[in-house]
Amino acid sequence: MTKLSGGSLAAIFAAGCENPKEAWKDPIMQILLVKRIEPQGKNPERYRIVVSDGIHFTQGMIASQSNHFMADGKIDKGSIVKVKEYEAGKVKDKSVLIVLAVELLKDTPEEKIGDPKQVMPDSAAELAQQQRAAQATSTSNFYGNKAGNSSRSAGGAGAGAGPSRGAGQSSRGPAAGVAAIESLSPYQNRWTIKARCVYRGEIKNWKNAKGDGKLFAVTLMDQTGEIKATGFGDQVDALYHVFEEGSVYYVSKCKVQIAKRQFSNVDNDYELVFDRDSEVAKAEDDEDVPMPKYNFVTLEALQNTDKDAQIDVIGVLKEIGDVSTMTSKQSQKSFTKREVSLVDDTGYTVKLAIWGKSAEKFEVMPESVLALKGVKVSDFGGRSLSMQNSSTMQVDPDLEEAHRLKGWFASEGRDSNFHNHQGMNTGTAGANRPTVYKTVQQALDENVGFGENADFYTFKGTISYIKNENHSYAACRTEGCSKKVTEENGSWRCEKCSVNWPEPEWRYILTCSAYDHTGQTWLNVFDDAGKAIIGTTATDLHATQMYDESSYESTMKKANYQSWMFRIRAQQETYQDTPRVRNRVLSAQKIDYAAECTRLINIINLYGSQ
Repeated sequence: MTKLSGGSLAAIFAAGCENPKEAWKDPIMQILLVKRIEPQGKNPERYRIVVSDGIHFTQGMIASQSNHFMADGKIDKGSIVKVKEYEAGKVKDKSVLIVLAVELLKDTPEEKIGDPKQVMPDSAAELAQQQRAAQATSTSNFYGNKAGNSSRSAGGAGAGAGPSRGAGQSSRGPAAGVAAIESLSPYQNRWTIKARCVYRGEIKNWKNAKGDGKLFAVTLMDQTGEIKATGFGDQVDALYHVFEEGSVYYVSKCKVQIAKRQFSNVDNDYELVFDRDSEVAKAEDDEDVPMPKYNFVTLEALQNTDKDAQIDVIGVLKEIGDVSTMTSKQSQKSFTKREVSLVDDTGYTVKLAIWGKSAEKFEVMPESVLALKGVKVSDFGGRSLSMQNSSTMQVDPDLEEAHRLKGWFASEGRDSNFHNHQGMNTGTAGANRPTVYKTVQQALDENVGFGENADFYTFKGTISYIKNENHSYAACRTEGCSKKVTEENGSWRCEKCSVNWPEPEWRYILTCSAYDHTGQTWLNVFDDAGKAIIGTTATDLHATQMYDESSYESTMKKANYQSWMFRIRAQQETYQDTPRVRNRVLSAQKIDYAAECTRLINIINLYGSQ
């Protein structure tokens, strides 16, 4: 029969124990009961357990990172385990052991060991009294047992099972007396964390049928993870001004509850709620708490990033748009938005949407480096980015990547032309394929576009003619919509969004004739590629056509006889019962003549090697 760590539960849950997780190192226990709790919403399944040290038992929970032991049936009733990491808590005055890391010692379950009783706060004192009485009448010292070891021998303590390190000798990141964020759970009621505020949101006011109120949220981070903390009502007045992004705080006496993932992108099963008893104090020393960590995605790599993913990016602020006001289709509430353009040294640019007060108060200077954490990827315009409630922005951070981008932009980036991700929302099927170059004649000879699926290829051509009629249309200004709007009563209405705009956003729908040395073809060009070809936005071109005819004609004339690398999506359609191929331009890039010469030389070398 396996020897358990008798007395370990009494030591862990002893009254007045300031640091339960340091009370006993790696106790060996037996599982008396396993009960699976069905998952709710996005929360993972949980397992409730009863554990015994041979003298006492208590209820417990298995942390989600150890669920695989339970799901695979490796740990079941009667199993003998070593509890490598744990936390102690209470639920309705009952002791609860939160098992964070566990090791299965025996594959075969055993019958219940001993006659354990429910552990209580005074169990340790009772056990110590029993041990002292036993020592008074025992001759066990004859065999070399010392009184200091008696608490470990009670109940048949196994080798290596005993009190753990003393204060200040924690085996993990936080110092003694400070809990790790990853160890917090609703089953604890006494803890203190030391964490850095990596995000502080704006104060939000809300109103519903039950009344109105206000709230704010912060994201706290230590060596082990992040957690969201929210304050309501009076706590907004008491704590909002206390938190500063980048500073470190001691936080305690908050409510720990299941995280509401629909309102947060913080990777934690739990979140904190401040109440009137909560304590927040700024830490004088912050060296042991890490700065925010980034996992940067380059702007070029956005083409391989899924829509709605939340990522970290870093780039140079190239352009800053004006603040615009929009109306929500669902709530009919107005909100503000500002778009800015970022570039990086991969040669790509992307739009970033900033919302609310952050958009109104945005005062960052162009050519600053922005480090963004937790921004959302949209397929608007191919790929774009959007700040979320919990996204963070650092301006000119002291990071290696930021210094590199500063130097690159000053030396060459300022005068560079940049690619974008236009066309990906309709042409992603070919976005990651190897580049295939075709001439006009090759596309005809190979019946490109006449198959069941669209064909993608690159065409080096020169524009010879752009139709002046219907070169743009009036579109909705809502992000991700772009539907045609109709003018009524002095405003422009989008039926899809149920929104009226004082002015529309004009978007290109160009029809162009292009040629190469083998022939001529017609191309359909939409907004992003149209901006590159015409050299200005469709809105500006429309205004020029209305009020300055000579400048309009000059702009259109200048766009002719320019050569481009066109990325083409060719697909068959039927027009007046006649099948034909429609060539849609996914992107138009200026020719890199050095790269093009290298490509042509390689083709020549291939002929020479035959």
